[in-house]
Amino acid sequence: QVQLVESGGGLVLPGGSLRLSCAASGSRFSIGAMAWYRRAPGKERELVATITSGGITNYADSVKDRFTISRDNGKNTVYLQMNSLKPEDTAVYYCHADVSTRRTPWDSWDTNAYWGQGTQVTVSS
Repeated sequence: QVQLVESGGGLVLPGGSLRLSCAASGSRFSIGAMAWYRRAPGKERELVATITSGGITNYADSVKDRFTISRDNGKNTVYLQMNSLKPEDTAVYYCHADVSTRRTPWDSWDTNAYWGQGTQVTVSS
């Protein structure tokens, strides 16, 4: 069983910064692409940023040049550095990962999508 655990959310003033982290734990797993999503009150879930296992990144237009996604493959962790935060960035942020697992070293890999529990980010004065 693999778990994604997020941390780093909180309350910040407009123009401030936060860094979110999402660490994967478990046994016999391999992580592919990772991403951050967010859901603001009354809105649909929105893809914020993605990063491949090789480090190629992509961003939503709304966060481009303000947010940076990165990962540490050795720590199975993905980060989201958020700068110049705006009130409209207020949302619950969710980590997502494509994770391959296998029960024994002799089994084939089984790939599924995993989600973190979410962390609240509030940008307000």
